[in-house]
Amino acid sequence: MTTEPPILPEWAIVTEKRRAHVARVTALLDRWAQQMRLDAAEAQAWHDAGRWHDALRDATPAVLRAIIDAPDLPDGILHGPAAAVMLEREGEVRQTVLEAIRWHTVGHPEWDRTGRALFMADFLEPGRGFMHADRAFMAAQLPHNFDGVFRQAVRMRLEWTLREGHTIFARTVDLWNSVR
Repeated sequence: MTTEPPILPEWAIVTEKRRAHVARVTALLDRWAQQMRLDAAEAQAWHDAGRWHDALRDATPAVLRAIIDAPDLPDGILHGPAAAVMLEREGEVRQTVLEAIRWHTVGHPEWDRTGRALFMADFLEPGRGFMHADRAFMAAQLPHNFDGVFRQAVRMRLEWTLREGHTIFARTVDLWNSVR
């Protein structure tokens, strides 16, 4: 799996560490798209969602809140909605890509495969420092059992969120209820 530096928009605010994460996520999405023999349009949507999903991850909350008016959202999940807004301003019209990026941190029950694939790639990318063997197995199985791996990834993310005492968002609960 190649991890070429991703081409990011000029407005992106990312550290080198984040850029490496984005490259791994995008490479994983590209590999799955090839293994699943996706048509060119869907494969490009997956690629673009991967390369843009964390384009504003290292921006300050003040910068993000200047882009998006979302007082109900906590600072830690503003980067997805803000990146989607910036992409729309630049003319991106593929709603599957925009919704994947907008909600990649918490999930969305109405996602198509693009959103679901991004959610999984962000979680399963090999640079993360936990459960290496389990996550590698899931990543390898995804082209053969997309829905099953997605259900497992959502379950694991929910379990981690509960274990760490973090907020479970309504969209995340709705996502779980849509796949269980």
